[in-house]
Amino acid sequence: MNRYELIRKSIAASLLISLGNYALLKIGNPIGPIIFAFGLLGVCYMGANLFTGKCGFLFSDKIPYMDLFIILIVNMLAGYLFGYLYSYCDSDVVLAATNKVASWNLEFPFFVKSILCGCIMYIAVYMYKKGTSLGIIYGIPLFIFCGFQHCVANVITLGVARTFHWSLLLAILGNFVGSLFVWYLFSEDNKKQKKKR
Repeated sequence: MNRYELIRKSIAASLLISLGNYALLKIGNPIGPIIFAFGLLGVCYMGANLFTGKCGFLFSDKIPYMDLFIILIVNMLAGYLFGYLYSYCDSDVVLAATNKVASWNLEFPFFVKSILCGCIMYIAVYMYKKGTSLGIIYGIPLFIFCGFQHCVANVITLGVARTFHWSLLLAILGNFVGSLFVWYLFSEDNKKQKKKR
């Protein structure tokens, strides 16, 4: 994939996730988390580049490190920009985003929640690759209801709130670690399945 395609599809992923996140901020529980799944469904079906959907497949899909880094940077910049634009749409959404950011911190539990979100993201995308969307339909509401932290959703929320919080770095690292952890747990099983074919 050339760099133009990489960037274009990364912006597309940010847009799709931002639409789901806007609904989450606007509607809240219990419907918001269910509608948020639209974002990842769109990413997977349209082949967009989402960092949290790609990082766990870094080794198995042989994704170039620089490509993954570009996806992350574009997701962050585009996500913040979309969020910033949404801040002009509805003051209630801005208030919801501001309150959410106020609950974030740099403590260990926040990092653990980011790791767990990464685990769910890997499983959801892996299941989609195996032919079912159930991992997305159930997995996305699962991580939201549990309060797990998704770095792309978080940067969009920061854009809506027109602010920045250093916990974003913890979310990025945690999502990456969680995705690779689950990949590692099942990597031997995946190799065996490929050999059988």
